[in-house]
Amino acid sequence: MTAAKNQEAEPPRPRLTLRQAEHGNAVTETLWQQVGGTAFFERLVADFYAGVQHDELLAPMYPDADWEGAKWRLQKFLEQYWGGPTTYSEQRGHPRLRLRHAPFRVTPAARDRWLHHMYRALDNAELAPLHDAALRDYVTRAAHALVNNFDS
Repeated sequence: MTAAKNQEAEPPRPRLTLRQAEHGNAVTETLWQQVGGTAFFERLVADFYAGVQHDELLAPMYPDADWEGAKWRLQKFLEQYWGGPTTYSEQRGHPRLRLRHAPFRVTPAARDRWLHHMYRALDNAELAPLHDAALRDYVTRAAHALVNNFDS
């Protein structure tokens, strides 16, 4: 029996289907769609930066004239990551998060302050538990990965 015929004879593999509840509808939308798309991420990032702009440790890392640019970059990155438009990569290329953050002294203290503001913004967003957990998990892992300086 040839390999092609052998492959045809195999039964179809079961597919994993994420459901909204034990017997609920299958989830077919991206998280970006489920939480409200661009409007949600725009609010989340604006709320996040409202805290960052007044943070004594984080604010100096941002050029005063580029707050809007920082907001745009984070919003578009998060939207793309969670299944929204690919505007970020179309305009900036691959995210390369570690490389893009290399010029900044990202210490554990800076990471913790960044997470404080992001968690507060997520608290204010009042997402469904599944969405909240997914977003918190991602931002936590990403923030830990970006630490590049362990000097106090």
